[in-house]
Amino acid sequence: MIKILAISGSLRAGSSNTTILRALIGLAPEHTQIEIYDGIGKLPHFNPELDRQEVLLSVQNWRSHLTEADAIIFCTPEYAHGVPGVLKNALDWIVSSGEFMHKPTAVISASPSMDGGAKANASIVQTLRVMMANIREESILCISGVSAKLNQSGEITDVETEQALRELLKTLTDLN
Repeated sequence: MIKILAISGSLRAGSSNTTILRALIGLAPEHTQIEIYDGIGKLPHFNPELDRQEVLLSVQNWRSHLTEADAIIFCTPEYAHGVPGVLKNALDWIVSSGEFMHKPTAVISASPSMDGGAKANASIVQTLRVMMANIREESILCISGVSAKLNQSGEITDVETEQALRELLKTLTDLN
């Protein structure tokens, strides 16, 4: 069984990015389990001094979920041409702890814009590569006009998007 941890860069309950992660569960290949991690909003603002003391429970939980996963998927919106602060904060907590070293990782950005959140996507890919995550080009996807590609039930209605997500999952699981 391949365990994939999925993280949304949005805290909004009705987020298109979280909806895509939920849809991925139904698209996952056999012998693959996807868990959506919803704890990044509980992390305190990153402060390296707090990391030297007894590690906070929310940070321990974040790190242990990452360690236990065989692979990671991020799906994020783009805010002001960048990564949402809550996601950047979560990544800051693990820069020096090593959970991403050589771990297969995929990055999806989904946006109503025509570029699909490409600037946020490029930014998070760059950050994760510095952290030594194993990100292949086939594991990077920008979904433009996302609102028109999901229905009210949270299902993907665009055939090309669904196929791109299936291929991304296959690439990610083949790395394990």
